[in-house]
Amino acid sequence: MTATVAVIGLGAMGFPITRHLLAAGIDVTVQDLDDTKREAARELGAHVAASAADAARQADAIAVFVPTDRDVLDVCFGRSGALAGARNGAVVLLCSSLRPETCAKVAAAAPPGVDVLDAALTGGVRGAEEGAVNLLVGGDAEVLDRVRPLLEPWTSAVHHLGPLGAGQVGKTANNLVHWAQICAITEALELARRGGVSVPVLRRALMDGPTDSRTLRELERMRLTWHAKDLANTAELANEVGMDIPMAQTAREVMRGITVADVAGLLADRPLHGEESR
Repeated sequence: MTATVAVIGLGAMGFPITRHLLAAGIDVTVQDLDDTKREAARELGAHVAASAADAARQADAIAVFVPTDRDVLDVCFGRSGALAGARNGAVVLLCSSLRPETCAKVAAAAPPGVDVLDAALTGGVRGAEEGAVNLLVGGDAEVLDRVRPLLEPWTSAVHHLGPLGAGQVGKTANNLVHWAQICAITEALELARRGGVSVPVLRRALMDGPTDSRTLRELERMRLTWHAKDLANTAELANEVGMDIPMAQTAREVMRGITVADVAGLLADRPLHGEESR
């Protein structure tokens, strides 16, 4: 029998992942509030459901790709929510960036026979488009093994980090590194530019040294969205574990002043934020 996946949320991550699942011969049912997105998925060969519950009814795995904790609770709970339609043996994959307690709420509300994994995505939109998402998973390892074949079409690596919520802790750590790197790289390149060194020339040189990173190489492809949410989650987790996080606090301030246009200009050797060299 053909495996079936329900995809809830057809945004920048959910839609390309749907495409990879369909290309792998997996039966996909989708649900989204946007008529245009639903129709685009239908044209690819997906079934379109009227609600999250309807999408979940025949699914082996229910993958949730909506933006916020509140959105996740909304699409999972209630008579039209995914949990109401989930059948015995189904696995709910919470693929958004969430607080661990949100994952715990969904798991606590899941009916008997329905398992929940938090499966946080790293690699961004590029990873989703290329079918090369790096997945950080929390929950029962045996449940994860059961759904691995349904993850293979859209992931490059799947890491089991521990119990439910561990994937989101890992994603929070990932996000701190990501945004701090962007802050450090843009600041360093602007410093060098003001010191009289060509930014493109220096960037190529840095790629040959120990400072090389995917962030450095793909800086112009960064969308710079969600930093406020990601770093707020970092601050909340740090507060819970009693840890000071000066790097995250700095990144929260710095990222408020960095735009995609700023980065594009800097990489073209123009002043960051439109400032003139001193």
